Amino acid sequence: MARTTEHKEGSATVRVIYRTSKTLKDGTHPFWVRITKDRKTKFIATGLSLHPKHWNDKHTGFKEAIRKSYPEPLREDLINRLTAKEAQYAQAAKSLTLADEVHDAGAVAAKAIENRSRARSYSVLEYLLEQIDTMSKTGKVGNGLIYKDLKNQLSEFIPLQYPGKTDVRFEAITVKFCNAFESFFRERGNMDTSLSVRFRTLRTLYNRAISEGVAKLENYPFARNTTEKHKFSVGKFNTSTRKRAITRADIRKIEAYQPTYIYTGKYAEQKNRIETERMQRAKDVFLFSFFAAGINFVDLCQIRWKNITTDEKGIARLQYVRQKTGGKFNIKLAEGALAIIEQYRPITFIKPTDYVFPILDANIHKTATQIDNRLNKILGQVNADLKTLGERVGIDTPLTTYVARHSFATSLRRAGVADAITGQMLGHKSEKMTTVYLDEFTSDTLDAAFDALL
Repeated sequence: MARTTEHKEGSATVRVIYRTSKTLKDGTHPFWVRITKDRKTKFIATGLSLHPKHWNDKHTGFKEAIRKSYPEPLREDLINRLTAKEAQYAQAAKSLTLADEVHDAGAVAAKAIENRSRARSYSVLEYLLEQIDTMSKTGKVGNGLIYKDLKNQLSEFIPLQYPGKTDVRFEAITVKFCNAFESFFRERGNMDTSLSVRFRTLRTLYNRAISEGVAKLENYPFARNTTEKHKFSVGKFNTSTRKRAITRADIRKIEAYQPTYIYTGKYAEQKNRIETERMQRAKDVFLFSFFAAGINFVDLCQIRWKNITTDEKGIARLQYVRQKTGGKFNIKLAEGALAIIEQYRPITFIKPTDYVFPILDANIHKTATQIDNRLNKILGQVNADLKTLGERVGIDTPLTTYVARHSFATSLRRAGVADAITGQMLGHKSEKMTTVYLDEFTSDTLDAAFDALL
C-alpha cells in the first residue's frame, strides 16, 4: 500500500523545455520533459527536436516559442505531440498528489510509464462505461445519455467490423474504422445532424483518453486542420441551416401577443386554461432569454430568486453559473426581463431558494435525473408552443428557445455593438475558460449594450 503523508503532499511541476545546451547531429536541439518536486529535478527525453532558427527564446512556453515559420502541418504536429507528452507526466503528477502519496520526481516518471502500460490494455467500451459512470455520479445526465447512445452504437458495430470481438483498444479506431462506422449509420438512415453528434462525441472521448494516458496521440484518426486530408473529418457533417434569428420587429410581435381562448364546447374551460398557461409560458421563456443575454433554457429554468440581486448603482442583475460550461455570469437585467420576473413573484416567491419560473418544483424534482427528465419534457412543449405562437403572430421563422439566443446576438450586431462584446455576453469566452469569472460583465460597456434591445 502506498505511504501517505501526515500533511498535504505537494504536487510536482511538469514542463516541456528546449535544451539548447545539447545539439544533435542534425543541428537541432532536443525537447525534454522537466519534472520538479521538492527542488529536485528529473529530465525525460521526448525524442523530439527542433532547429534553433524556428525557435523564439523570448517566449517561455513552447507553443508560442515555436515560430510560425516552421512549416505546417509539421508545426502543429510538433506542438500536439509535445502537449501530449507534457499532459502525460502532468496527469501522473496530479494522480499522485490527489492520492496524497509521498513521491518525488522519479515517482512521477514511473507513474507515467505505468499509465502508458495501462493504455495498452484499456478498451474503448470499458473506458466509455467509466466516463458514463462518472457523469452519472456528477449529475451530468444529459451528457451521460449522449455517451450511452454512442456505447450502444459501438456495441452493435464492433462485432460487425471485427467478428468475434465485443470491444477494441483505442488504436483500433482508425480512419478506416471511422469510415465504416459512418457507413453503418448511413445504412440505418441516419442524417448528418445525428452523425455530427455521434462522431463529435467519439472524438471528445478519444481526446479525453489521450489526456488521461489511455490512448496515444500518434494513433489519433481525426483531422485537426485542413491539411490533414488523409484523416477523418468530423466537420464534414456540419450542414448549413437557415438563419434562426428574427428581427426586433418580430420580437415586438411576440411582446404584443396575448393568449386567447380558442376552445368551445365540452371541457372548453379546462382546455382554454391549459392552452393559455402554456402559450404564456412559451412567450415568457422566449422573451426572458432574449432580454437576458440569450440565457439557455436549462439555466433559465433553474434560476432562483437568490440569483436576482441589485448592485451599488441600483441596477438589477442576474447572477448564475451556466450548467453546460461552468462559466459564471453577472448580467444587467433589461426592463423586459424585469417585467417578466415581477409577474412571477406573487406566484413562486416564498423564500430566496425558490425557483423564479414555475417549471421545476424543489419538492418533486430532487435528483439530477428527475430535473433532466422534467426539463426535456417542458422544452419539447415550449418549442411546440413557440411554433404555434409564431404562426399566430405572422413570423415565418419557426420559433424555438434557441432562436431567442440567436436573435439577441443579431439585435446587438444590427445596433452596432461590437462582436467581441456580444461574444462575452453570450459566454463564448467561458466556453474555453469555464472556471474563470467574467468580471467584464459588470462593466458599463457591457451594461450599455442591453440598451440596444429596447
